[in-house]
Amino acid sequence: MEIFLQTIGALNDDTRLKLLRFIDLHGAVCVCELESSFDMIQSRISRHLKILKDAGFLSVERKGRWAYYSIRSPLDRFRQNVLEELSYLDIELPSLKSECGK
Repeated sequence: MEIFLQTIGALNDDTRLKLLRFIDLHGAVCVCELESSFDMIQSRISRHLKILKDAGFLSVERKGRWAYYSIRSPLDRFRQNVLEELSYLDIELPSLKSECGK
């Protein structure tokens, strides 16, 4: 039950829902791309990403000094359903901006 409550808690934030939808649409994205796209500081973005990762939605892959977040695979049915429901919502998302110097 604790994992379920952690998952529900992760979804109880507008910014995290936007980040989750954004990553679902764009695939693996670097933290710096999220910073630029959402115009937020790295520490705030990282905090939200950690919560989503701990809730079982995201995986992270490090490449040098960059961290890339993507939707975890495989996802259980509950999390798949959450992503599907998010796709039906009218969520205003920013454009993907890449300023990482990759």
